[in-house]
Amino acid sequence: MSHAADQSNVLATEHLAKTYGDRAALDGVTVAVPRGRIVGLVGRNGSGKTTLLRSLQGLAAPTAGRAMLFGVDGLALGEAELARVGVVHQENRFVPWMTGRAHLDFTRSFYARWDAARERRLVEAFELDLTQRTGTMSPGAVQKLAIVTAVCHRPEAILLDEPAASLDPPSREALYSTLFELLREDEPAIMISSHQLDDIERSVDWILCLEKGRVVRDEALDSLQERYARWRVLPTADASALPAEFREGWIRSAVIEPRGALLVVEGADDAREAFEARHRVTVDAQPLRLSEMFKVWTNGGAR
Repeated sequence: MSHAADQSNVLATEHLAKTYGDRAALDGVTVAVPRGRIVGLVGRNGSGKTTLLRSLQGLAAPTAGRAMLFGVDGLALGEAELARVGVVHQENRFVPWMTGRAHLDFTRSFYARWDAARERRLVEAFELDLTQRTGTMSPGAVQKLAIVTAVCHRPEAILLDEPAASLDPPSREALYSTLFELLREDEPAIMISSHQLDDIERSVDWILCLEKGRVVRDEALDSLQERYARWRVLPTADASALPAEFREGWIRSAVIEPRGALLVVEGADDAREAFEARHRVTVDAQPLRLSEMFKVWTNGGAR
């Protein structure tokens, strides 16, 4: 049995490909997400993030390979599997004449495990007015209602496509606080797609980065944070200026001026002393933010 098909993985794909005409939205994507992991799904527009989430739900038929939820092929998902997943779409649509209260009551009728206490906590945290009709709600209120709807039946898998796009900062804090609470209480597998990389960095333990439909990073966030760094490089007192270029293979991007340079490096901790001696420089090393790593992975920070 392949790693992706392992029954311990809540979400998985095997060599998943999806094309639309002559455009490849996904190109051989193999990933596996066990229970209790929160994955930040990142990538530029058109990288395949939404297609991956739709494939896992059985909403996009693969051109090749397969997507699985709880070990079941996405195209064969039944009520038993769908009852164990919560989803927030990039664009959420509700029956416009229903109030928020009526919508939650209607949704609750389909789930035996609906957690009324969790619902109350979230409605209060989001300051959500449930007397308002969904058709007159602001985009932010619709987003909040979608989040409440997605998590109150205690799902074992949660798929979130830009869930904080319309939320103000306090509501974003409430959202990510909610995700931590869910991890403590239920240990679901969570995959959250977002362009808000600072929020992702504070909230996830794993990064899955797509570029042009392919996986370019699939790794624990703390491992990435240990391996990447920003080096501020200055010439020593006996050096007149920096070299015109640095040729070390572990340098991922470089901005060089005569009196100082800014380098992004990968896996260079053991090479620092030799680098300083070779080039007669001093190095001030700082952790690299996820947003800076992202530029390197998607060629935005290439030399």
